[in-house]
Amino acid sequence: MTLGEDQTAVVDLLSSPSTHGGASVERIETHSSIVFLAGARAWKLKRAVRYDYLDFSGVGRRRWLCEAEVRINRRTAPALYRGVVPVNRERDGTLRLGGPGEAVEWVIEMTRFDQEALFDRLAARGELDLALMRPLAVAIADLHAGAERRSDHGGSAGMAWVIDGNAADFAGRGAGVLDPATCSALSAETRRALDRLAALLEERRSGGFVRQCHGDLHLRNIVMWDGRPTLFDAVEFNDEIACIDVLYDLAFLLMDLWKRRLPRHANAVWNGYLFELPDLAGIALVPLFLSCRAAVRAKTSLVAAALQADRVERARLEGAAVEYLEMALDLVRPPPPVLVAIGGRSGSGKSWLAREVAPSLGAAPGALVVRCDQVRKRLSGVSELDRLGSDGYSDEMTRRVYSAAAERAEVAIRAGHAAIVDATFLRPADRSAIAEVARRAAVPFVGLWLEAAPQVLVERVRGRAPDASDADASVVNAQSATDAGPIEWTVLDAARSQGGVLEQAARALGP
Repeated sequence: MTLGEDQTAVVDLLSSPSTHGGASVERIETHSSIVFLAGARAWKLKRAVRYDYLDFSGVGRRRWLCEAEVRINRRTAPALYRGVVPVNRERDGTLRLGGPGEAVEWVIEMTRFDQEALFDRLAARGELDLALMRPLAVAIADLHAGAERRSDHGGSAGMAWVIDGNAADFAGRGAGVLDPATCSALSAETRRALDRLAALLEERRSGGFVRQCHGDLHLRNIVMWDGRPTLFDAVEFNDEIACIDVLYDLAFLLMDLWKRRLPRHANAVWNGYLFELPDLAGIALVPLFLSCRAAVRAKTSLVAAALQADRVERARLEGAAVEYLEMALDLVRPPPPVLVAIGGRSGSGKSWLAREVAPSLGAAPGALVVRCDQVRKRLSGVSELDRLGSDGYSDEMTRRVYSAAAERAEVAIRAGHAAIVDATFLRPADRSAIAEVARRAAVPFVGLWLEAAPQVLVERVRGRAPDASDADASVVNAQSATDAGPIEWTVLDAARSQGGVLEQAARALGP
């Protein structure tokens, strides 16, 4: 609802090239702000509007929220957020940006960046590099690790607020657009999930996992800046939206990637984040979180459609709302978990195969991948690329690695997610132990064994880029001389092309 404050003169001032030293001005408008791009700067004006979830009424409140936006976003993008600048009225009544006189408005000064470097645009062009997902996951994990704890929000009440708000808007704005039966089914499913998970939500709230997060973490609010993925435009105007479970914050990005049919990207972020912050205790919540994120997008698409005068654009947004609604229902009804173990000697392609099949297994965003090479480095207290000495490969350390990997996989499958354990599994006892994990949890187990001639394996490890694995030719030769015993898992010909290996794996994994 617009409050009637007249910002026309301010908009005219910021739209004029003379305000910016003669530089041409480009405007980006949303329902809550206008951004003016001029030269090397961007100036963000908050509209004098108020909605049920956002209140930008009054100059004083807008100043306070501008300052809050700069403070919150400097956590992740300090180079982009330069500060808050007044729009002043001089004695003759003219307005000036940052001049003397009475402050009649406040704007955020930002460093301008290339709009084509936004991650949503990269994705739309098919240019979002999969390799960027790991540093993106690290950036999100860093934000969450350092974010202020907010146990006064979130929990089961926080998710009930989301679910009830979605249901109300579906019944109101969705009338004549959304299928009532689908809306009813989604509301029922999400409320059942909320009842089932309420205790876990409360446990996480009291345990410090509800924090001052980003709140609007989708691809359009991520930009490639200074050679790295950079998060910006975090929510400052509503703590109910921003002070949430860290996994609910992450879920927005995962859902966005999933909706754009980028499951490998979503799975890479998921695994990268959970490696940086081993927060497995909360992953049972992820199907509910993903579903609620999709439902919120259905709701906001309806809101945007209602504001459109253009019938074609309105129809597009209404169509998007329908798609998000159906997606939300699918996400809250995840497929059952499965445990997959991928074994074989170094160089056989275990880690590559795990990454390839993970997005298609179990609940979105795919399987948790537990790579024993990474587990070994973490238990040794070194980075992934640091090489270990003999102590790092002692029998005792190897037992610890396999035990930790099995424990991590078991937590995931008991939480309803698929898991893949990637290790050599040269000892029959280790193969039996991982199969026993699936039996205890009463989930299906698939064991895949990659086999290739020693010379093929040696050639591969010699050509491998820096990696968590320390295996070299001598390791491969030693492994080749080791009797692995009878292999009861499905044996795949690892010497075939990647497509051929994937075909074999797909047959073994089934539907």
